[in-house]
Amino acid sequence: MSAPRRPCLICRREIAVVAGRFARHDPAGSRAGAELVSCPGSRRQAPLDPALQPSLDGSLGTAFPGQLPLF
Repeated sequence: MSAPRRPCLICRREIAVVAGRFARHDPAGSRAGAELVSCPGSRRQAPLDPALQPSLDGSLGTAFPGQLPLF
């Protein structure tokens, strides 16, 4: 199972989000030498995806617009 990806706030690359944080990654572009440098956006808290945010009563949105709950 792959982790969801979202654009990094610093380098704008699509980066995996694990446990609410961006995975460690290199900045966009080629390396300037053999030194490994992480993007400043690595391991930062990822913003919540609006599609996955619960509503005010704590329930998630319906899968289909207009679908009513069973109970």
